[in-house]
Amino acid sequence: MQGSLMVDIDGHWLTAEDRHLLRQPQVAGLIIFARNIDSPRQVRELCASIRAIRPDLILAVDQEGGRVQRLRQGFVRLPAMRSLAEHDNAEYLAEQCGWLMATEVLAVGLDLSFAPVLDLDHQRSAVVGTRAFEGDPLRATALAGAFIRGMHAAGMAACGKHFPGHGWAEADSHVAIPTDERSLEQLRQADLLPFKHLSSQLAAVMPAHVIYPQVDNQPAGFSRRWLQDILRGELGFTGVIFSDDLSMAGAHVVGDAASRIEAALSAGCDMGLVCNDRAAAELALSAAQRLHIQPSPRIASMRGRSYPRTDYREQPRWLQALEALRRAQ
Repeated sequence: MQGSLMVDIDGHWLTAEDRHLLRQPQVAGLIIFARNIDSPRQVRELCASIRAIRPDLILAVDQEGGRVQRLRQGFVRLPAMRSLAEHDNAEYLAEQCGWLMATEVLAVGLDLSFAPVLDLDHQRSAVVGTRAFEGDPLRATALAGAFIRGMHAAGMAACGKHFPGHGWAEADSHVAIPTDERSLEQLRQADLLPFKHLSSQLAAVMPAHVIYPQVDNQPAGFSRRWLQDILRGELGFTGVIFSDDLSMAGAHVVGDAASRIEAALSAGCDMGLVCNDRAAAELALSAAQRLHIQPSPRIASMRGRSYPRTDYREQPRWLQALEALRRAQ
């Protein structure tokens, strides 16, 4: 079976326990959170210490803008993506945001931000809300596509989330198991459209911890129907599939962390995230070792294609992008 784990750490620096975990070949990625971040310099040094142990690891963060922005002190505060749609030059602003975000994330030594959000704002889901670009699927596609262009220009691969769309389900999958009662045809005509139209521009997709009972009785991230038949088969997606955090309540429907990682990889995920619970990560690692999983070759595509010099803030494009955001405020 192919697949691997993405894990996290507790502090600003690696402990001996962290180093031991990161040396395990079944671990292929690490995600950082606000608790791991003090300043740009500290994050660069943390990333360098991780790469000294495992230069092949994919280093990730959630840096969407708005309320989901882990890198804050010393970084540009990006607006919530939903606010961009209010402007006449919304696509231009979205592209500048994508470029700014990716440039800053790459500059501290990280490879990837799990962005953009492709969920639609149906004004039902509080956990999505202003993280979405729009409620209209074609408008959301255009704005997300512009954001991706900016990411690509900076040298970062894009990861669309949360397939096939979390915007209708009202429950928060961090603390509950959401359901979306709509039919597959209804989803095809709305929430699936951004994923369909942008599939060739996405290097990765992250499925939702949402159950769509008219399609499958398992959450999308554990469903071969969603991941193999629809995402890969119907939409022709060939990139990386990351699970959403398997420690979230929406993932508990399939059992303990060992059962969750096995279910996610069996359904077709290339990498399973197990965050904010070291005991669960160790249990998932034991399961991965028992299953003799091998990392997917697709994962290498998520590495940053360039890492900006520390003087990137003096470059004309940086100043131009900042001025565009200032005028939009």
